[in-house]
Amino acid sequence: MTDRKKLEKYLIIGAIAIFAIVSVTYAFFQAQLDDGASTNVNLDTGTTDSLTFDVGDDISLSINQFNFGVGAGNLTSNTTASATLLANNASNTATYNYYVYFRINSNEFIYTTSDSKPEIILTVTDPTGQPVTSIDGLTYVQNVQTTTSDGTTQTVSGFDITTATGIFAVASLYSITADSTTPTVHNWEFTATFINLDSDQQGNTGKEMDAEIIIQQNELKPTLAEYITNLYTEDGVNGLYYHDGVGSYTNADQEAGDNSYRYAGADPNNYVCFGSDEATCPADNLYRIIGVFGDQVKLIKHDYAGESTLGTAQHGSRTPNSTYYKGSLSSIPYYYWSGSSSNSNTWSSITLNTSVLNGTYLDVLGSTWASKIANHTWQVGGNTYANITQSAIPKTVYTNEITSPAEATTYSVKVGLMYVSDYGYAASPENWNTTLSNYANDTNRNNNWMYMGAYEWTITRRSDNTNYAFRVTDSGNVNNLHVNLNYGVRPSFYLNSNVSYVSGDGSQNSPFRIQ
Repeated sequence: MTDRKKLEKYLIIGAIAIFAIVSVTYAFFQAQLDDGASTNVNLDTGTTDSLTFDVGDDISLSINQFNFGVGAGNLTSNTTASATLLANNASNTATYNYYVYFRINSNEFIYTTSDSKPEIILTVTDPTGQPVTSIDGLTYVQNVQTTTSDGTTQTVSGFDITTATGIFAVASLYSITADSTTPTVHNWEFTATFINLDSDQQGNTGKEMDAEIIIQQNELKPTLAEYITNLYTEDGVNGLYYHDGVGSYTNADQEAGDNSYRYAGADPNNYVCFGSDEATCPADNLYRIIGVFGDQVKLIKHDYAGESTLGTAQHGSRTPNSTYYKGSLSSIPYYYWSGSSSNSNTWSSITLNTSVLNGTYLDVLGSTWASKIANHTWQVGGNTYANITQSAIPKTVYTNEITSPAEATTYSVKVGLMYVSDYGYAASPENWNTTLSNYANDTNRNNNWMYMGAYEWTITRRSDNTNYAFRVTDSGNVNNLHVNLNYGVRPSFYLNSNVSYVSGDGSQNSPFRIQ
């Protein structure tokens, strides 16, 4: 047994895409379900075990008015995911464990009935021929009925995935054993069923689902972005708010409308340990999640960065006002936005950007942690004083700062600072109708986790005055000041999309751990 190598391999079985593209009445629409390409993993020698993963034919459904009309019944298609094991000649027998997952990356489908009848059902059968009836995060429904034109009744049981998203473990540490003469084959049957409700289902016209079946030897860890978005609930109970622009928590015109998931409120569980693997995360390595933007998570340092991470302060330090300051530093090192003698607010050329944040700071982090930070395109065009602070609520600021800046200037780099709109949206939703210049009241600042109670710079500049950039004050409001002055700095950055979640509940005592 000592000469047998432990083999680590996996197979991602394509992508399943569902499309509904024809607007019709009743249950008529056209769709396609396709699991894409597959890859085989085959390793076989006389001294190593052979463990392979494979997939059968693509799942394919073509739904139209001829085969999915009233009384036409359901449409189904299936595929098989397989694990095959053959022991090596020396050991005679071998046993391995593996995992099976169903991952829905995105899903636009809705329930078209008021009582949320299932419309897409996933049925899974294990290698013993028994139906899988329990998958965490999915609801198993039994005997969903459809009456066909000849009066007979079709029934289907399985998991309702009509509106589901996320990673779902079908099997964990599933054991497979084989000898060296006859391979053992485990077949997992996956069947997708479109339910014909014999009612108007055109609410799903034009909708898409992207999903995949994953079978592999190692446990699949969700990306941090996936894990965070799966925490979202419509009532914002986790302090996480989805900015789809439909007004789920406040008026629609007060949300960013960029489909981001942003943390808001007094103190949500959005802490991350970054830059350290110590059992207890050092205070200097605590960061917080601003939000999830696409497949990337944006972080900001929890407290102001000291000289140990940014290098020597450029203009000494200042003792923070104890009435407001929520951090742990006895004095805050201050850094110029531009420089002591510089009047330029062009972010690409200033020392804070090139030498401090994307120089000393990354060097101190080290290559392993710095490699987890994405090279991101930052909006650094800025806007006018009136468009950012004066009579500007967070939505207005976001529009003027990100989607329609005064100058369409971008800069690609790893590390920056928070946007003004990041700060505005960190307040709880009832504050999103307040102008940023009026955030200096107890209601706004006490319900804004990003407020630290000290002066700090943002990355946003004034486009109508090359000498100024915007800052957050110790009392909580946003205004602007000359770039050759100096304030606190908190590095902010986007993580690479493949950074995975490992553990933690996001509280300060148990921050999210990543790898």
